[in-house]
Amino acid sequence: MPNNRRSQVITQGAQRTPNRAMLRAMGYQDEDFNKPIVGVANGYSTITPCNMGLNVLAQQADNALRAAGAMPQMFGTITVSDGISMGTPGMKYSLVSREVIADSIETACQAESMDGVIAIGGCDKNMPGAMIGIARMNIPAVFVYGGTIKPGKLKGQDLTIVSAFEAVGQFSEGKIDEAELKAVECNACPGAGSCGGMYTANSMSSAIEAMGLSLPYSSTMAAEDEEKAESTARSAEVLVKAIEAQILPRDILTKAAFENAIAVMMAVGGSTNAVLHLMAIAHAAEVDLKIEDFERIRKKVPVICDLKPSGKYVATDLHQVGGIPQVMKILLVNGLLDGSCKTITGQSIEEVLADVPAEPQAGQTVIRPITDPLYAEGHLAILKGNLAEEGAVAKISGVKVPKMTGPARVFNSEEDCMAAILDHSVQAGDIVIVRYEGPKGGPGMREMLSPTSAIIGRGLGDSVGLITDGRFSGGTYGMVVGHVAPEAAVGGNIALVRDGDSVTIDAHERVLQLNVDDEELARRRAEWTPPKNLPKRGVLRKYAQLVSSASKGAVTDPD
Repeated sequence: MPNNRRSQVITQGAQRTPNRAMLRAMGYQDEDFNKPIVGVANGYSTITPCNMGLNVLAQQADNALRAAGAMPQMFGTITVSDGISMGTPGMKYSLVSREVIADSIETACQAESMDGVIAIGGCDKNMPGAMIGIARMNIPAVFVYGGTIKPGKLKGQDLTIVSAFEAVGQFSEGKIDEAELKAVECNACPGAGSCGGMYTANSMSSAIEAMGLSLPYSSTMAAEDEEKAESTARSAEVLVKAIEAQILPRDILTKAAFENAIAVMMAVGGSTNAVLHLMAIAHAAEVDLKIEDFERIRKKVPVICDLKPSGKYVATDLHQVGGIPQVMKILLVNGLLDGSCKTITGQSIEEVLADVPAEPQAGQTVIRPITDPLYAEGHLAILKGNLAEEGAVAKISGVKVPKMTGPARVFNSEEDCMAAILDHSVQAGDIVIVRYEGPKGGPGMREMLSPTSAIIGRGLGDSVGLITDGRFSGGTYGMVVGHVAPEAAVGGNIALVRDGDSVTIDAHERVLQLNVDDEELARRRAEWTPPKNLPKRGVLRKYAQLVSSASKGAVTDPD
């Protein structure tokens, strides 16, 4: 009998007759009861272009699992479109959806004693959500990314969804007219797939590939290309072999594997959200990953990929010049990657990369030689100071003014901040503070893509800083600092900032400082009262009551 738990549950003893009877209703024959039963966690929906192509991939996985001798059981899980909910109260549910996805995959697989799972996802939270569930369960698993969107085109320029957000700021500044604003809207997103730059979806798919739980090259494939369907089928075949060999996620998700993922994030210029999500996945896998590990690795690993949002190219361009395996091989040969880490194929990272060139292709500028990087150190910096005693995250690549001190402009919601930017109340030299948008305070830790894009669109990206206890989209760039912890809602010092206070952001020294003396802060703290805006019912209330600090990954099952 195969080494699988589900077949044992449904074949042993007369008392299992009802189990088999129900499976026979779904077409099972006698010989099928000894086959491993594999979940197909299908993130398909028509909510977002990121996920609208996933059903085809799920069916491809179903067929390949059957052909490989397994019995697939397909079930659905949710998604939230960050791009569509951005700038609205609906965005409060985005990070929450990560936990719902993790919980739903764990629930289905554990309740039905599945022998393995292939998780198929697209939009930002699909990846970490699936990985959290996979790490918790520790049954053989593989992740399939639905693929990146191809770039939109307008006047010979590549467009992404961030182009549309920035166009709003350009329009408010009078830099473009309504006709051009509409043209950007109509051309930014040409079809299926997740946001095209090295934003959060592509960052997390790249991190999962680097950790070995998805197949080589799969993280940068375009959603609409045939190779994506072929890679999905191959992923299903690899999973069946992993079930036979009992290759478990926690065999793969070691501390070294997470450090490999962080190194790749630094090299490709990945999203600030990768810090939050990798810490949450590590927590689920019981790996001791700390926010300080990102800073340690940042100092060693240069940025070698010229990718949006702060660079020139999109994920499909990276794919054409070797994808994540090419980046990993460059890091490996320079001692910046652990090649002994295991992958879902059973091979080590070093074995997987054996035939990949040690140097980037000549004649292209997407991946730079490590001797000529875009930036000598990584871009995801951890800042600390009296405004972020547990830490905050800043993306410092492409920042022309690494140190900024200015008067605080304080807003208690994203909406109030956005209104001030668009009515020109925010001016060069200001340090914008957006608070009560943290995991508990939002609740839900919204992304601030609308305000940051409007600042860029107004031409203030190098002269206005923005600090928040919320998050940033992977498409954000400029002098922005997020994930401030402790957050305002639990009494972090960000709650005590007042309009006009002097605030310093120093990317080089990694300092985030409110220039107010301790005696005055103590006086303000004595006057401060926690907000009373917690929802009375539903998922947001449960989330706010359970969620940890962003400095620990904003997990809902903290130690």
